[in-house]
Amino acid sequence: QVQLVESGGGLVQAGGSLRLSCAASGRTVSTYAMGWFRQAPGKEREFVVAISSRGLNTYYADSVKGRFTISRDNAKNTVYLQMNSLKPEDTAVYYCNADPSYSNILQGRFDYWGQGTQVTVSS
Repeated sequence: QVQLVESGGGLVQAGGSLRLSCAASGRTVSTYAMGWFRQAPGKEREFVVAISSRGLNTYYADSVKGRFTISRDNAKNTVYLQMNSLKPEDTAVYYCNADPSYSNILQGRFDYWGQGTQVTVSS
């Protein structure tokens, strides 16, 4: 089992920044690919970004490319999402996810996810 706990969400004005964290525990999460997806009220779940187990590969949704940066510290079992130049359309609950397969994360399939953290961007 892998447990994921997100933190760092909040209310920010458009153009501002937030840094989300996802603390993982349980199995050897350093061998897991991880990522973030988000879901806004009334909308479908949306892939945001994925990172491979050692951080060598990343993939971003077009909507966040150039503004968001994912990183991981396997020594701390933590994944980070630095979000800059935030827009009102980034408002959503952000969920961290994990799966042994990087391709599964890219395809929106994953074994584990957290409880989510709310990000609200005001205009």
